[in-house]
Amino acid sequence: MLRDEQLSILRDISQSVAFADDRQGKVGQLIAEGYVMKDGDLFELTAKGVTAVEEHAAALGASDEEQASAASDRLI
Repeated sequence: MLRDEQLSILRDISQSVAFADDRQGKVGQLIAEGYVMKDGDLFELTAKGVTAVEEHAAALGASDEEQASAASDRLI
């Protein structure tokens, strides 16, 4: 299972966001695990990386919906 920091790196890569050199080592681990590939100077998500980002976003969306529903239930 990916940690939040790893998912953050994957999201940054998927959005073509540059990140600090201190995260480069962590990207190497994601490459080794098959989530990211290097194309020249750029990093790209593999299909596995895209799936991980999408699943995480869906889980967060479900969590947000549950929290909003619980909040509205408290108001009634």
